[in-house]
Amino acid sequence: MRKLIIEPLTKEAFAPFGDVIETDGSDHFMINNGSTMRFHRLAEVQTAQPDDKAIISIFRAEALPMPLTIGMLERHPQGSQAFIPLLGNPFLIVVAPVGDAPESELTRAFVSNGRQGVNYHRGVWHHPVLTIEKRDDFLVVDRSGEGNNCDEHYFAESQLLVLDPNPLEG
Repeated sequence: MRKLIIEPLTKEAFAPFGDVIETDGSDHFMINNGSTMRFHRLAEVQTAQPDDKAIISIFRAEALPMPLTIGMLERHPQGSQAFIPLLGNPFLIVVAPVGDAPESELTRAFVSNGRQGVNYHRGVWHHPVLTIEKRDDFLVVDRSGEGNNCDEHYFAESQLLVLDPNPLEG
């Protein structure tokens, strides 16, 4: 099994997979008579069909035991999906490029600093939300509409990956 190297989440490194949602280094301007700074257009919600709607949800995630064997990834072919941490905790991100199936050798891992969210572009393969804390909440912006919007791919035994955020512990 190949061990995933966990990279810091940056806009440049994550660009092939989507957007990093953060205020640091983002365009902004003052609104509300100068009392509010608006960080504008940090990501775009992508939908495939004219009748699709962008929706906002909250996901409450439970931590998975680590190290974690990555045996599956999912994608949303009909729309983007954004995760914004609500409690300020770092979380893990596992992604692979758009394609008919994810390629384990192209799969990458990132860690958010807790002030960064991510917006997976349509069709980007990713692992379901991976919280580091025992329980964490995320604001999720994604698509609602007709048709299947979640494909899952299970890796063959020879393609399994290992994610270990604490390689020096235990």
